[in-house]
Amino acid sequence: MRDALVAAAFQLFLERGYEQTTVDDIVALAGVGRRSFFRYFPSKEDVVFPDHERCLADMTAFLAASDAGHEPVRRVCDAARLVLLMYAENPSFSVQRYRLTKKVPGLRAYELSVVWRYERALAEYLRGRFAGRPDGNLRADVIAAAVVAAHNNALRSWLRSNGEGDASATVDHALRYVQSAFGAPSATPAGEQPEDVVVVVSRRGAPLWRVVQEIETTLGRD
Repeated sequence: MRDALVAAAFQLFLERGYEQTTVDDIVALAGVGRRSFFRYFPSKEDVVFPDHERCLADMTAFLAASDAGHEPVRRVCDAARLVLLMYAENPSFSVQRYRLTKKVPGLRAYELSVVWRYERALAEYLRGRFAGRPDGNLRADVIAAAVVAAHNNALRSWLRSNGEGDASATVDHALRYVQSAFGAPSATPAGEQPEDVVVVVSRRGAPLWRVVQEIETTLGRD
């Protein structure tokens, strides 16, 4: 019945427009009563985002199952990928919702509130992992915001392409920016040589050109 209500709602949204469609219209097309609608969805806005509560619960459980062995930045990036999987389960529906949300200001505001809840879930996990560190809460909030921004940038790019291409590759590429900026360095794979690390000591207050010159000299670039 839940799926039938979602299908009926989107059929009417596409035919009549979101604002012109009422809950009574939706239940009439689905062949159920108003009570059945509100058993599944508190409001008309919720029928546009029927899977986010489940996804948020899955993300929260995933983070709660973490242990000290999990690198925290990689863990929140993996948690964000759960949201991508939700969208990728039904690309045509996800694209329809994206187009609808762009047209309706109220839905954009609702979507922002959903995104904020995902960000808070990530930040709460990171705050626990960074507890006791200097600026631990600040670091947690900044990383959570960066994960959400990177994920959403890639997700919207995929949705704008009508759900074509490999969504996972697009999101992975975006999340690597976050991991490279905030995450712990990855171990060198077996059989590969670690990259050289060059340390240059320079006088405090030295001009930038002098520092660059010292780096170039150290690297053997004349």
